Amino acid sequence: MGRMPPEGPVVLTGAAGRAGRATLRHLLEHGYEVIAVDTQHIPKPDGVFAGSLKASLRADLTDLGQTLEVMQGAGSVIHLANIPAPGLQAPHHTFVQNVTMNHSVFTAATLLGLKRVVWASSETTLGLPFDVPPQYAPVDEAHYPYPESSYALSKVVTETMAVDFARHSGIPFVALRFSNILGPEEYRQFPELAWPDPHARKWNLWGYIDERDAALACRLALTASLTGASSFIIAAADTVMPVSSRTLMEQIFPGVPLRESLTDFGTLLSIDHARDQLGFEPQHTWRDTLGGQGHGLEQEQP
Repeated sequence: MGRMPPEGPVVLTGAAGRAGRATLRHLLEHGYEVIAVDTQHIPKPDGVFAGSLKASLRADLTDLGQTLEVMQGAGSVIHLANIPAPGLQAPHHTFVQNVTMNHSVFTAATLLGLKRVVWASSETTLGLPFDVPPQYAPVDEAHYPYPESSYALSKVVTETMAVDFARHSGIPFVALRFSNILGPEEYRQFPELAWPDPHARKWNLWGYIDERDAALACRLALTASLTGASSFIIAAADTVMPVSSRTLMEQIFPGVPLRESLTDFGTLLSIDHARDQLGFEPQHTWRDTLGGQGHGLEQEQP
């Protein structure tokens, strides 16, 4: 698997957002030259880095002219800018903004001859929220497409666009279907908000991804030996619950077939494809923050 970084700076869109800030820091730590783009002010990470922040730019990426301007001279793009979740805007606005923005970035990448496009898709394309039980678990990339919101539909449409752009341009397009991006601040809330009621987080099969591991996935997607358009579930290796995954499924989703590969506390959003093709292995878990809290909860579940 090739690991040579792409030539030229990396354009990072959505650099002021949660995933964007983590990815900016991660890229700089690993020696990349980055052009950071957002509609908002982009905080400059503290510290001395091996890479360099070449530019910090504001742009409306729904406008192709502005998009071409900020991506000029880049070697690749990590496109994280979008309305980031369902319910934040009117459904029609979410769909139009996201699809327009994504089409603009993909078009600019093609016109400018970039070497790689990495972009943020979503776990919602797999059927979230799971008001209707999944067909099986752990859910993998084949459990697609089941958009249940205009946000999820915007990602499904964009994945279809990526296939077409990759076919015509020869540029690899890599979709990262991120799970719920969290960090230590949220982990400290699990004992109160997640653990008492298993139904509270059933909407995404108790999945999550640490913000630092989301950044890792972005970097690995830049250098993995890939062609065409690829999609990968990016989740933590475990769930948010200190209860076995089989217990959770049998209690909340009885009758859903469980695959033999499911481990005791393993993720119900399969990351096997990302492990195999990207070399992705999550480095962070809520257990690093909470330690032994939750021990014994397995026995307390009805």
